[in-house]
Order: sequence, then structure tokens, then C-alpha cells
Amino acid sequence: MRLLHTMLRVGNLEESLKFYCDVLGMKKLRQKDYPGGEFTLAFVGYGDESDHSVLELTYNWGTDSYDLGDAYGHIALGVDDIYETCDRIRAQGGKVVREPGPMKHGTTVIAFIEDPNGYKVELIQQGTQGSAQSQTKAAATA
Repeated sequence: MRLLHTMLRVGNLEESLKFYCDVLGMKKLRQKDYPGGEFTLAFVGYGDESDHSVLELTYNWGTDSYDLGDAYGHIALGVDDIYETCDRIRAQGGKVVREPGPMKHGTTVIAFIEDPNGYKVELIQQGTQGSAQSQTKAAATA
């Protein structure tokens, strides 16, 4: 078994595709309208569905927002340089809701951003590579 995809309901498909593709660098893998059910599915990800887990963005025609509830948490993405990534996302109009720094009660450097629908996306610094700026900032906030 393997994880195939995670589905998120979105209120504006084009805005969501722009965020996940243009801001986070995913690729739109496929999209299909279902007129009988009045919904559209778009699949995005960093690689082919045959060997990568992807996101399914579901747009129910005529629904522009959802109550996110309190059970869902977030998706997580590994990044090489969390500070540069947050700066780039912010420069593209993205919303950083938790600045990069060590996680509470730990040392892993994380940050949180928010997609256009209010879903949280956790960024996790991978390895010790990153830029000198990342290493300096992580040490300063530890």
C-alpha cells in the first residue's frame, strides 16, 4: 500500500492552482470537470502520480468557502532553505503565519504558511544544508 493523494475542497480553483503551482512549485498533473455532479477535480504535485503522493483540489461549483473545522491539521513540505523559501513565498504574495524557527520543545526548524482557502502548510527544513542565513537564523532562535 501507499498514500495516493490528499483531497482539499477549495472555493476558487484558479486561485488555488496559482498558489500550489506558482508559489509552491507544484505541477498541475490533470484536471477534469464533472458536469453531472457539478464539480471539478485538479491534481497537483511534485512528481508523477505513479510514484508520488499528490493533492486533489476539489471545486464544488457554486461553493466559494468552507468551514475548515478543527480536526484537520496541515500538509507538510520538506524544503532545503526554509528562510529563503519563506522570503520567496512572501514576495509572491503568500502568507507566512509562523515565521521559521525551531519547533516548540524541539530543534527541527519549521514554518507555517496559509493557502488561499485558509489551509495550513508546514515547511520543514531538511538536513543541514540550507544557506548560511538559514543556519545563522536557526542558531539565533534556538
